[in-house]
Amino acid sequence: MNQREASIALDTAALRALVGGMDRQIKELSGLLELPLSRPELFKRYGLKPPRGVLLWGPPGTGKTYLARCLADSCGASLLAVSGSELSSAFHGETEGRLRTVFNNAIAKSPCIILFDEIDALCPKREDTGSLVEARVVATLLTLMDGITGSSSDPGTKVVVVATTNRPNAIDPALRRPGRFDREIELGVPDALGRNEILKVLMSKIPHNISVSGLQKLSSQTHGFVAADLAAAVRDAGTRALHRFSAENGISSVLEPCMTVQDIEDSLRGIRPSALRENLVETPQVLWGDIGGQDIVKQKLKECVEWPLKYPQSFVRFGITPPRGVLLYGPPGCSKTMTARALATEGGINFLAVKGPELINKYVGESERALRDIFRKARAAAPSILFFDEIDALAGSRASEDGRNNQQGVLITLLTEMDGLQDLGAVIVVAATNRPDTLDSALMRPGRLDRILYVGPPDDQSRSEILQIQLRKMRVEPGLDVEELVSLTKGCSGAEIVSMCQDAGLLTMKRNMDAEYVAIEDFRIAARTIRRQITPSVIASYINWQAASGVSQA
Repeated sequence: MNQREASIALDTAALRALVGGMDRQIKELSGLLELPLSRPELFKRYGLKPPRGVLLWGPPGTGKTYLARCLADSCGASLLAVSGSELSSAFHGETEGRLRTVFNNAIAKSPCIILFDEIDALCPKREDTGSLVEARVVATLLTLMDGITGSSSDPGTKVVVVATTNRPNAIDPALRRPGRFDREIELGVPDALGRNEILKVLMSKIPHNISVSGLQKLSSQTHGFVAADLAAAVRDAGTRALHRFSAENGISSVLEPCMTVQDIEDSLRGIRPSALRENLVETPQVLWGDIGGQDIVKQKLKECVEWPLKYPQSFVRFGITPPRGVLLYGPPGCSKTMTARALATEGGINFLAVKGPELINKYVGESERALRDIFRKARAAAPSILFFDEIDALAGSRASEDGRNNQQGVLITLLTEMDGLQDLGAVIVVAATNRPDTLDSALMRPGRLDRILYVGPPDDQSRSEILQIQLRKMRVEPGLDVEELVSLTKGCSGAEIVSMCQDAGLLTMKRNMDAEYVAIEDFRIAARTIRRQITPSVIASYINWQAASGVSQA
């Protein structure tokens, strides 16, 4: 045994200093790789085969490749890093030949770690591609991995294969069987503690005046950020610090520039977190003050959504299980969607919005796959609100005559995700509908949408608030009586009141494009011509459903 072989030992402390927020993964890797790289003969004494393959998987930018490279540095093993795309060749047999060369080189350099980056590009599922070339590549890799489990005296046994991917389900399943990549370690989107550790590592070699509390503040502001996002933010903050320093002190100054919390906060505004780059509906900054009335609904939502995310320890201390989901129901145009957006804005919570009809796909299984993917992204972006608009399109009653098989599959997937086979964590589902009677009752059982809030048409006070919010944005004729408009808009939804104000402005413009303000009479005309969609029969249908379902109005 040569000196390098005898010295193989994973320095976990050094590894933690290089990569932050991965203590669990480092501990797992230490247990998996240290003995196979240093004393594989010990496994043979017990009739065991040492682990030969480790699959690191997770979203892009979480540090999979970086961790593997640091792993080799920390344990003193050689590293052979190849990407799937680099090995691929259009010529017959060349890809397989390159693979054999990689393994032969690894055996010659043992102890050695072979790193396959983006292995899904090299070994996709054979049934998905139908390509004979890729089938041969997968078969060759399987043979080579099986071959490194030779005798204990063979230096080739001191070889471990590490592969990375952000699409583990796209890899050929034969690679994930025992004896191959039978150890899988997830590198997910880091939580606040993980982000804090990553920032400590990033800031360790940079001049800065950021305190411990400052780092904690930055960690709490970066929901959904992965290591690559944080590294990009720090790089941009460094550029800002240099520009600020040169502007304040001049380029020739002997002083040293110093990064501040403000530099990083400024850089964060220009970076969208990786966890939110797909399926993120851009939402305007809606505040509670932009929504007239609905005070009871606002307070209930704060209790159901904001409190569990802001004060989790209080819920643990009192033994209270926070709601998993909230259903907002009521007539169209009564601010259900705006309320959900304001909740996210005011609470500083990531917001992912999905319209029910957009998920429905005619191909079997596609809607379910899209739904699972949305929940995965919501978990990655936690704390987050996952908002389903028009959820009746997804979760119609299975007892209805027009219930279709594909929608039943979507409903079952939705129920499964909410039941938490994979823990939802700090994700709260908020759904909206104006047809609660069409929803499957299973969706409203405890642990799912267990808080049901009625968002009804605005009363006199609420209509007054809505009108005042709209009128502040307009130039109106002096002397306009808001209470007169409140009376004229009785029975209208919030959306109809907003539309009425717009119509009044258009009436004035038609008569005189150069008018200084919107005329009072035009407001009266617009109010009298509103086509009210909330009829007594609509209200009666909600009352009947509340009675039949045992649901209160708030």
